[in-house]
Amino acid sequence: MTTPSETTKATETAAGQNSSEFSLTTTPNLLTMLRMLLVPVVVMLMYRRTPESDLAAAIVFGVASITDYFDGYLARVQKSVSVYGKLMDPLADKFLVVSSLIMLQEIGRLNAVIVMVLVCRELAITGLRALASAEGVIMSASPSAKWKTATQMVAIPFMMAREPLFGIPIYPIGKVLLGISITLSLGSAVSYVVEFFKKLKIIRALGSKLKGPRRRRRAAASGSGE
Repeated sequence: MTTPSETTKATETAAGQNSSEFSLTTTPNLLTMLRMLLVPVVVMLMYRRTPESDLAAAIVFGVASITDYFDGYLARVQKSVSVYGKLMDPLADKFLVVSSLIMLQEIGRLNAVIVMVLVCRELAITGLRALASAEGVIMSASPSAKWKTATQMVAIPFMMAREPLFGIPIYPIGKVLLGISITLSLGSAVSYVVEFFKKLKIIRALGSKLKGPRRRRRAAASGSGE
């Protein structure tokens, strides 16, 4: 039998887990909020359109990108995954990337069509993930999606800085990396859609198999009661 002290400890543990789940001030959440606060800083620096401000924007973008790695790492290590983190982390990433892409187009360093393709892809995948969650389908990040993010996070600051750095032509390198990112973006989007419908079919098939025995048991129970 469970003693009163064990019951109290279990209750306290559950309460602690619930409080951390809804805590906004965990280290991963603070890093995520920092990343969101750095978005307007990047935008304002790019508006100045000077070589110095361009380099500063690239550096701030790089710092914000690094926080994306550390908040996820700390959340796993500290086991402090929260509801706020699940909501804000992907939003912070999209705010940072989309705002930067729009600003690159605004200052004439990126074609508007490319921006539209990348933004529409992000919106489509966000909608697909929401639908998958509602249907009970778990969508894990594919390797191509991870490489897409990595190349994008390097390409954008390279295109922000523009001027050669230590003799390295970072702007042309950034354009090449962004082209690779676009290819990976479209490829991963197709794989997400295919994976979603495959998993949804499996879930629906399992659901229909489970409903059959239940219906037969209900029919047998109603028949025996007559």
